[in-house]
Amino acid sequence: MAFTRAPGKHRRPSRMQRGTARAAGVAALAGTGVVGSLAAPALAAEPAAAQTGLTPVVTLGDAVADRIDAQAAAQHEAAREAAEAAARKAAEEAAREKAAEEAEKARAEKERAAREAERKRLNTFVSPIPGSYVSTGYKSGGAVWSSGSHTGVDFHAATGTPVQSVGMGTVVEAGWGGAYGNQVVIRMNDGTYTQYGHLSSIAVSPGQQVAAGQRIGVSGATGNVTGAHLHFEARSGADYGSDLDPVAYLRAHGVNL
Repeated sequence: MAFTRAPGKHRRPSRMQRGTARAAGVAALAGTGVVGSLAAPALAAEPAAAQTGLTPVVTLGDAVADRIDAQAAAQHEAAREAAEAAARKAAEEAAREKAAEEAEKARAEKERAAREAERKRLNTFVSPIPGSYVSTGYKSGGAVWSSGSHTGVDFHAATGTPVQSVGMGTVVEAGWGGAYGNQVVIRMNDGTYTQYGHLSSIAVSPGQQVAAGQRIGVSGATGNVTGAHLHFEARSGADYGSDLDPVAYLRAHGVNL
């Protein structure tokens, strides 16, 4: 009895069928653009890697990957440098702004200090004879004074004692003043007037600017006096009769008597 192969899926394809299928596969790969040498080992039994074309493909992929990595590294470095440059620029700008603010603050403080110093200089008052005392008070009565009362105060002082301006002002009179003897009259910066009488000598002239504590002459006994002393008056105006209490005037300007 002759045996026959059972039909169906278990039947092995014939050699002709296998060859036909292989040929069809190669043709299909060639139609897709895949390098035909990938199928060459199965057809030609050539195992050499150089014959397959696989090595060039792998080498090309590594080179591309290296270039991508290098580009990424370069971009990362550029971004880092840009960030550092931006940070430096921001820090420099902040430093400039801070320096400008500090300079402006220093300038404003300097101007404030200068204004304060000038204000203090303009408003500083001193005693006409430091360390002296009032020997005859304001409005004291007696026949010695033509007005019937003392229009100023007398400071105890021996002849030759330095006499100074009580504050900043402009000399308006410097010379003989009749009963006052040698006198100096100063218009103060606040518009009031001060008078210094019975001087033995004068050290300033009309129109001269004087400061608080500046020497204007020395005391004596010129004019209508009974002895050496300094006659000091404070007036609200230039005219006789506008006299103020000299002690109250000086104390109002911070002078302790």
